[in-house]
Amino acid sequence: MRAVYTIADNILSPLGFNTEENFLNLKQELTGIKKHDDPAVSPQPFQASLFSDKQRAALMKGADTDHSMFERALINSVKDALSYTSVDPADPKTVFIISSTKGNIAMVEKPESERVSAETISLYHSAKIVATHFDNRNLPLVVSNACISGVLAILTAKRLIESGAYEHAIVAGADIITKFILSGFQSFQAVSPEPCKPFDQARDGVTLGEGAATMILSVDSSKGNKSVLVMAGSTSNDANHISGPSRTGEPLFNSISKSIKQAGIKNTDIGFISAHGTATIYNDEMEARAISLAGMQQVPVNSLKGYYGHTLGAAGLIESIVSVESLREDIVLPTKGFRNLGVSQEINVCAELENRNLKYMLKTASGFGGCNAAMIFGKNT
Repeated sequence: MRAVYTIADNILSPLGFNTEENFLNLKQELTGIKKHDDPAVSPQPFQASLFSDKQRAALMKGADTDHSMFERALINSVKDALSYTSVDPADPKTVFIISSTKGNIAMVEKPESERVSAETISLYHSAKIVATHFDNRNLPLVVSNACISGVLAILTAKRLIESGAYEHAIVAGADIITKFILSGFQSFQAVSPEPCKPFDQARDGVTLGEGAATMILSVDSSKGNKSVLVMAGSTSNDANHISGPSRTGEPLFNSISKSIKQAGIKNTDIGFISAHGTATIYNDEMEARAISLAGMQQVPVNSLKGYYGHTLGAAGLIESIVSVESLREDIVLPTKGFRNLGVSQEINVCAELENRNLKYMLKTASGFGGCNAAMIFGKNT
């Protein structure tokens, strides 16, 4: 089977418009989360990680009139990631994969006189806009499977490259927070009144965030400015509840164990786990149980939701890219907001920046509908 590498990337978030700036701010434990008071989004003040007005203006600068904020975030992210590679986005052997949960959902909030067609709102329409912008003539793919979308898009790209169908994959994901999205989480009483606290005893809900990210995968490790192996991945489903995860953690454990087996390594080889860590009562408990079932109670675990909030369709990509940087720099970032362990299993939640000799890392994700995904990345040595 062909080796697949992640060769370049971009993170576009309130913490910065490239990966380097984002990672520097993360090491300084800066967060994009703050209190917002915007009646157009919520009748009550809310905590979130949102682009500033200046950042929004920068995203829309020079945009075609028919481009949405969502599409501009994707285009800007892809453009920056490509600048570090010699990959030709117009090459027939290059595929575009777009990851999102809600896409242009903001368009349904417009006054009736400004409403657009269902086609314009569709995720596939946005995917075509992005692919066409870069002169790619292949049919772009859309991965939209709740909050595992970003990780699942990476796994899809890996499998397509392994099959020989493509040599390169440009995987981009984004979500923009709107009244529709925030009110949905509020209806579940799942939004914390304070910045989220993953795995903490006092955690009381999720904090939302917006952002975009791009990861470029290739069979040729020399075509970018990075060379990290995308080693293995697996997905599963709880078949438990429309929004509540498994109470046992077994389905996520199955994804983790299959990924480890496919990678040809042992659970003790994993240097750290980048968890989904939404800071909801049931998600964090389920992940802790899965990690315990996998026999990795002592492996350092972190969640990045305290820095970015939950960026939905971009989360798996943003967090995978950050984890690749951590792997390259031999550091494990702390879980912002965590103080006291609040799950039933004894897992090793990282509370401060740690320097470690790392070779492999595990990324997990879970989402509504019971979906789970796991990916393993490794140094190319």
